[in-house]
Amino acid sequence: MFNLESTGTEAFRYSATLQNGSGESRYYALNAKLPPGWFITFKTLGSQITAVQVDPGKTQEVSIEIAASPYAKPHKYEIPVTAVSAKDTLRLNLEAVLKGSYGIQLTTPTGRLSENVTEGSVEQIICTIKNTGTLPLENVELTSQTPPKWEVTFEPSKIERIDPAGSIDVTAKIKVPDKTIAGDYVSTFTAKNQNTHSDTTFRITVKTSVLSGWFGIMVILLAIGLVYRLIKKYGRR
Repeated sequence: MFNLESTGTEAFRYSATLQNGSGESRYYALNAKLPPGWFITFKTLGSQITAVQVDPGKTQEVSIEIAASPYAKPHKYEIPVTAVSAKDTLRLNLEAVLKGSYGIQLTTPTGRLSENVTEGSVEQIICTIKNTGTLPLENVELTSQTPPKWEVTFEPSKIERIDPAGSIDVTAKIKVPDKTIAGDYVSTFTAKNQNTHSDTTFRITVKTSVLSGWFGIMVILLAIGLVYRLIKKYGRR
């Protein structure tokens, strides 16, 4: 009996030896009885197989990789594996102890993933970090990818623990540089630890500040006034 422990996000990997004790070459079909939604892969010399030929008195190393269903509950599962030839059947009993699964989601309290900001200002986005797995999440860090010269800080920037089905709100402060051209920009926020991660893309719409708008209007008015004065002064000559 081979026993392994793993989480729902990690595969169970076993090494087995298939021995042909007969005096003739035999062709073995490999199979396993799996729980619903589980998958198994057999490999020899790095290549995936469903059957293997073993010469008389020889052995063949077989790697077995089992992936649990994402909906499987923590439990000890027994998995019978068989190698069947025309004249005999070889059996191997495996145990897979599923400890649970890691899962994380980064979103907002309302699910909205867009925000309007003003160039040259600091805006806040409330983010929600959810534990969607069955195991606690520890040491979750928050990072961001933004347009050049933008700055994002998180409060807090690191979360020590989130229990299963729990969530924590984090404040993201976005500083948009002065003179940023109005338009839509994309920023990606990431919540991760050593076991799992979640990336979420936000659409940030930058608007020109009121002061910049008035300044632009003043420049236009001054230009019109200057042209008018020039026309009035030289237009009579």
